[in-house]
Amino acid sequence: MQNDEFGMEDLDDEKTIAYIRERLPQDLKDKYSDDEFYYFLDTIYDYYDKSGILDSNSEYVDIDINEIAEFIAKEAKKNGIGEFDPEELFFVVEGELAYNGILD
Repeated sequence: MQNDEFGMEDLDDEKTIAYIRERLPQDLKDKYSDDEFYYFLDTIYDYYDKSGILDSNSEYVDIDINEIAEFIAKEAKKNGIGEFDPEELFFVVEGELAYNGILD
């Protein structure tokens, strides 16, 4: 059963990445590899976990897209993944939030 869970997570990540790519500005659509997108998604989820956003009992949660984009850029540099512009990562985070129904 656990393998099915991982398979479903991978499929959802693929759908999320495809959705984000569609929403990106034209000059960013082909800029990032799938591996980079998977890293971005993992880092976004790490941010949610570390920030406590997911623990909130409130219906309204204040999410700072710029802060998440800066977190991704900082983590990527620290982990040797690469240097990314937080202003460009903003669109990735925005797409992930939109995919999950948090943004319109």
